[in-house]
Amino acid sequence: MIYYSFQIFHELNSEQGKQMKSMTCKQLGGACDLEFSANSFEEIANLSKQHGMEMFQKQDSEHLDAMNEIQAMMKEPGAMQKWFESKRQEFDALPDT
Repeated sequence: MIYYSFQIFHELNSEQGKQMKSMTCKQLGGACDLEFSANSFEEIANLSKQHGMEMFQKQDSEHLDAMNEIQAMMKEPGAMQKWFESKRQEFDALPDT
């Protein structure tokens, strides 16, 4: 169901002629290979966040472990901002799909 809704989102944006980029949950600090596609880093981060909330509600152990790693990083001043910026740069370097 989740993949289907993201696939529809991808198709709608592709039909409008917008260039999109794709990243997986793992590339964004998560635990699975679910692929997100978006026109901007902010959009892809939001899709990842929504997926993370769904996995939290399901108490998916692999995703909970990944969330704990990110929470630990947040304890270090500036670490989360640095990590977030590195993910933005990774997104920007990706080819359009």
